[in-house]
Amino acid sequence: MTTAARVIGTCVLVVALAGGAYVTADAYDVVPGMVTLEDPPPDPLPFPTAPGAVEPVGAASALADLDPQAPLPAAANVQALVDGLVRDPRMGPSVGVVVADQLTGDVLGAHLPAEGRTPASTAKLVTAVAALSTLGPDVTLPTSVVRGPGSSIVLVGGGDMMLAAGSGDPDAVVGHAGLADLAAQTAKALQLEGVTTVSLGVDDSLFAAPALSPTWSPADIAAGFVAPVTALAVDIAKIRPGEYPPRHGDPSLAAAVTFAQRLAEVGITVDGSPRRAGTPEGGREIAVVRSAPLDGIVHYFLDTSDNTITEVVSRLVAVDQGLPASFEGATAAVLHATAVAGIDTTGARLSDASGLGAGSVLPPDLLAGLLRQVTDPAHGVLRDVATGMPIAGLTGTLSDRYTQSSARGLVRAKTGSLPHVTSLAGTVLDADGRQLVFVVLADATPDGGQWGPRAAIDSFVTALSGCGCG
Repeated sequence: MTTAARVIGTCVLVVALAGGAYVTADAYDVVPGMVTLEDPPPDPLPFPTAPGAVEPVGAASALADLDPQAPLPAAANVQALVDGLVRDPRMGPSVGVVVADQLTGDVLGAHLPAEGRTPASTAKLVTAVAALSTLGPDVTLPTSVVRGPGSSIVLVGGGDMMLAAGSGDPDAVVGHAGLADLAAQTAKALQLEGVTTVSLGVDDSLFAAPALSPTWSPADIAAGFVAPVTALAVDIAKIRPGEYPPRHGDPSLAAAVTFAQRLAEVGITVDGSPRRAGTPEGGREIAVVRSAPLDGIVHYFLDTSDNTITEVVSRLVAVDQGLPASFEGATAAVLHATAVAGIDTTGARLSDASGLGAGSVLPPDLLAGLLRQVTDPAHGVLRDVATGMPIAGLTGTLSDRYTQSSARGLVRAKTGSLPHVTSLAGTVLDADGRQLVFVVLADATPDGGQWGPRAAIDSFVTALSGCGCG
């Protein structure tokens, strides 16, 4: 055999042996291939199928719909009740009243319904409608921290005067957002930069001066009925807990001092005292917390008749309309938004948005039209105005009224009280199941305080609820 033949034979043998070795390795799944000694895999499970779409089940209603066939009260009988209220000496000589059917709008009884009178806190209904119809119920108010040059940071107010001094409570309206949470976010961002000492500025320029209305009585301010209106504050600027405690003279700086304390607790030292500063142009936001949604805020100020938060919300309406966030800009914006929402504002004038100041005038029929709209299912965005009003004998500023009345729980209404002014505007369900809207404005009540005119109005509304005036 020649040398070439031996070489070829050797190569063939090597290939054959290598091929046999690979097949053997393939059989034992050592190398990839089609040969295997393993049992065949089981058949795969069938591909899962999703359930088909089905029509949603309708939510059960907590209360039955009002019966549109319920008897309409006789206008003569309702008018007799109105006349009796107007003649009541506890009401004084200047009274405006209107009672209308919620469903049809038919006026069932009235006294000078188009004549403007001092509304007191029933003016908050106008602010509530303006806010929800323009801003919407879901908007929230930010309080943020913006990084400035060097070691500076700026606390920026977005209108939340209900900040918690500590951690926020997601289930609350007052204290929904907290400065402790904002400080924790800020510290984390700064520590990533290796920064542990900062200078702190505060920017509350969202709202314009003055913070206190010249139409407010100095006695009311001193009594804590209202705080200076600024773009951020802790607990509505209260110096101590309570319904009407003393308020900080500068709520924004007071909030910044509290924020500096929260920063110190998480390892960030504030060099010097907080001071006013503009938001740095192009500055980077490093932390933010947000208020409760606007519908909850509106519910709060209607239920408690909080003047400060009402003024805050009116300024947000002004900002939305491109007007100055001042008393003048806010009241103009509120009345404009109310008119756009379909309410006749003829004869209306507001000196502030809360009704605390002197000089506001609203006709009773304006408030009656507003109440019909907020209780109309076609205007669902305004629902929280209707549900935010206090309930007779149960909640808010009506919790201590109607407690022994058959109208307890059947009336939702916004209260109003100023010296020699008593008002009430809302809805009542009568004995036949008919819902009525009513407005009572009395702005020349006798000396002696609120007890007499309130008692007269409450007796009137109780009579409306129980008369079955068909």
